[in-house]
Amino acid sequence: MRLYLRLAWRNIWRHRRRTLIVVLSIGLTMALMMFYDGFVAGFDQAIYANAIKVLGGNIQIHANGYQAKADQTPLLPLENDQAIVNAALAQPQVLAASRRINTGGLASNREGAFPVDIVGIEPDQELPVSLVAQHVVKGKYLAAGDQDIIFIGKGLADAMNVSTGDRITLVGRATHNQMRRRTMTVGGIYDVGLPDIEKRTLYISLGEAQDLYNLSGQSTEVVISLKQIGQEPAVMSALDPDLPSYEMTSWETNFPDLQQAIETKGGVMNVFSIIILVIVGIGILNMLLMAVYERTREIGLLGALGLKPRQISALFLLEGAMMGLVGVVFGVALGVFLNGLIGQVGMDFSKFASMTEYTALINGRIYPTLGLEKLLQRVLTVLIIALLASFYPAHQAAQNEPAQSLHYV
Repeated sequence: MRLYLRLAWRNIWRHRRRTLIVVLSIGLTMALMMFYDGFVAGFDQAIYANAIKVLGGNIQIHANGYQAKADQTPLLPLENDQAIVNAALAQPQVLAASRRINTGGLASNREGAFPVDIVGIEPDQELPVSLVAQHVVKGKYLAAGDQDIIFIGKGLADAMNVSTGDRITLVGRATHNQMRRRTMTVGGIYDVGLPDIEKRTLYISLGEAQDLYNLSGQSTEVVISLKQIGQEPAVMSALDPDLPSYEMTSWETNFPDLQQAIETKGGVMNVFSIIILVIVGIGILNMLLMAVYERTREIGLLGALGLKPRQISALFLLEGAMMGLVGVVFGVALGVFLNGLIGQVGMDFSKFASMTEYTALINGRIYPTLGLEKLLQRVLTVLIIALLASFYPAHQAAQNEPAQSLHYV
């Protein structure tokens, strides 16, 4: 085997220019795929991580039985909710953990009645990771001691034609399906560029929610925010032994539409990556076929020296694999360098934030990762395509008769 490796390595560099063109094509393709992977990971953190913050955190913890009635947003109090928060904050991946009360209801005034999700929050605990707190356009964010104060989105404010200082009537479902009604003052308005969410979600302080919905000193969920998307399984596994009697779900379960959007985007781009690699594979095929015709006498000499057709075929397969491997090494080095360089300064996407609701959650710069998220998959794909492109030339080389090849001119 060592002999074959030496021969294959020598042969691919006999025509340096041609080999370098193929290696450069493979390397640039690999680097571009790594750049794309790094950019997408940064893009996901800039958009989807912010979307998760608005929707309700990376991980949510509820009392047993919640998921069976999740569509009704049941008010099932958590036992020892502060102990859950403390256990979550002990994990190094956790940025924040806070208690909430979440229920459904109606917000009404002279403009009509609008269905809303009423969220009672701990403002101080959520402030470091709260996207709505960072996008206050009128008034102010909630404070822990706020009573009779409501914090609403611009979408709802526009629909109800209200501003800060105006009063609206809030009707929400309390424990035992009782309906509680209270007229409250709009203390602040937030704008995250997502009118549907702004129209549907409003916030009050946790203390106000506890008083309004007969949950004195209690909460119905704990929301956990992580440093990065993708850390959810590790954190949930770490918390599971300490929290066996609770229901723990990640954003992938709670917000399936968001997960489907990520998977669809990734699947489409994977198809484009494979198409590009197939084009590179055609280059390898062309080069090796030319090598077969140019080295006909050499192939005949190898056969005359006793190499069997399968051994000659293996030699050409090794040449294709080596070109793929050299291209991969070059591409990985180039990809890591480019992503590392761009990751230091970021890419300014703030000008595109107003284009669509999808990009509205971009706060400013996107910082690509090193692009190692799918490195093994990319490397294997490149090597497999390089080998597949080598099969036909290898087969052709193995079919040459030594006697005829030695007389080839």
